[in-house]
Amino acid sequence: MNNTGSALSKITKDRDRTNILKKHEQNLLAFLVQHIPSWINSDMLTAFGLAGSFVTAASFILATYFHHSLLLFGILGFALNWFGDSLDGRLAYFRNRPRKWYGFSLDFTVDWLTNILIGLGYIVYVGGKWELLGFGFVVLYGWAMMTALLRYKIVDKYTIDSGILGPTEVRIIISMFLMVEVIWQGSIVYSGTLACVILFIINIIDSLKLLKIADSRDKEEKDAKKSA
Repeated sequence: MNNTGSALSKITKDRDRTNILKKHEQNLLAFLVQHIPSWINSDMLTAFGLAGSFVTAASFILATYFHHSLLLFGILGFALNWFGDSLDGRLAYFRNRPRKWYGFSLDFTVDWLTNILIGLGYIVYVGGKWELLGFGFVVLYGWAMMTALLRYKIVDKYTIDSGILGPTEVRIIISMFLMVEVIWQGSIVYSGTLACVILFIINIIDSLKLLKIADSRDKEEKDAKKSA
């Protein structure tokens, strides 16, 4: 097995991914973990990812008070966020220094902060009645995070994807929305509405699937108690 293949096996063994960019993303991560300087640790990468979220939030504020083209800095923010958020845990596993529950707790906390920052940035930028879209996005993405936590509790398998969409695809889609907004100012309220509608539908589907799984587990545990 070559170095990349060995790295890939280390960084993917604890997570079930279904997103459309899975293969390319994991190969890139396997390459990157081999070239990150030894003095950089997972906590530094987590902080780096959170800093990217602040950059994205700041891009909305700068675009509000100066020029809407400054939204393009938000794309840089998403890139920084992907780098830190995707590599922090993978680096720990690659170096055989995983802190499963510490990393899990820290990741969810930082992801929630990221969600809030982007929502607040959007609210500042659109203003007026469209502010509700920013609030809606925070709530709906929070719902998706809660579903992931519940799934982990019920099936003991951690997955951050919903079908072919994962955090990476969401970052890319929102980045595309930002680019379109720079070209066609005002379009972000329509793309924001579309994002909320799609996220709502995905959450409903995932929640129904989760309830079905939970019901099956209840029956299995009930039968096991009877047998005992």
